[in-house]
Amino acid sequence: MYSKDQASQLKQAFWTAFGQYISPQLSAEGLRVNWVNYKTGIKHLYFRMHADNRIARIAIEMAHPDAGIQELFFEQFKEYKNILHSALGEEWDWQLHATDDYGKTISRIYKEISPVNVFNNNDWPQLISFFKPRIIALDEFWSDAKYGFDALK
Repeated sequence: MYSKDQASQLKQAFWTAFGQYISPQLSAEGLRVNWVNYKTGIKHLYFRMHADNRIARIAIEMAHPDAGIQELFFEQFKEYKNILHSALGEEWDWQLHATDDYGKTISRIYKEISPVNVFNNNDWPQLISFFKPRIIALDEFWSDAKYGFDALK
């Protein structure tokens, strides 16, 4: 078991290493991007990567406080489902109105792998191999699809 500080430092070390590894990769639009803290340009809409001692997950998260607006985002993504899955090269799971780790209602489209452990350096190559192609594919998808969400800004 790790103390809270040790766990935080190990997670930070992983995300720093991942950020350094992927930083030379330009966005689909040819721009430099902070892949670890990806900005969609739309409030309450996030591309999130998560890793802990059991799973790794990459997700499109809709966290608007209004459940109705959250559902509109989700429905809009459904319109792009085939394009999204084609860009990703795989199908992801879709979850409307789930509860996140903080008890907040969110909706998400995500992919998970397990067992992996961010606290085990030996799992880092697997984690990087999981996250890198998917965040790049999300960026490629988003470079075209984001205009379809302008009305929801």
